[in-house]
Amino acid sequence: MKPLIPKEMKVPDLNSRQIEELTNIVFLPEVEPTYCDAIFVFAGTHPGHWEKAIEAYKKGYSQKLIVTGGVSPTGVKHPHWKDQNESEANVIICKLLENGIKRDSIVFENKSRNTLENVLFAKEVFDFSSIKSLLFVCKNHACGRQYRTLVQHIPNNISYVSFGFNAHYQGHTVSRDDWMKTEIGRARVFGEYLRILHYGKMGHIFPLEKEVEGLEEFSS
Repeated sequence: MKPLIPKEMKVPDLNSRQIEELTNIVFLPEVEPTYCDAIFVFAGTHPGHWEKAIEAYKKGYSQKLIVTGGVSPTGVKHPHWKDQNESEANVIICKLLENGIKRDSIVFENKSRNTLENVLFAKEVFDFSSIKSLLFVCKNHACGRQYRTLVQHIPNNISYVSFGFNAHYQGHTVSRDDWMKTEIGRARVFGEYLRILHYGKMGHIFPLEKEVEGLEEFSS
């Protein structure tokens, strides 16, 4: 499914209240990581996907990993990604194994092509009704959308903890503290906000309860 909202776009001037609201929607409120029944690794070619999964495992946050990702037809590969035709899950799993994670600790699917499919296809290989808590790994500025995808399609008695990593674009870091200071950061975060609204209206993710006041014209 090709994104309808560009990754980089012109962003309106934002006031401090809008910046705060966008930060909490897109990045989610900050929480301390804690032990969970499983670790959900969203697909991607950024090294952070396996680095944070390895970190979470070695810190004892969980001993069960759910790895997702096929070959995305639309995603731009990370500059260091060498396996152009290999599924993202297979590469991530190789990195996990190289770092001492046991093979029987890993459940995976390697056919999904986007975030929605990451979750739907993972349900085919893992019984989410058997767990009560889930730590999920993804880019920090995608946490809000990934979280809402999980909530929409997985049993609602599960608690979620994000364990993300900052991504870099054009030499700039997109983090919850600095995204508003650069043009690329504002574009990435505002685009994520619009995707949350759009996919929520489509039923692909749990919809946003309330839009950011003053930005309604951009969500129509």
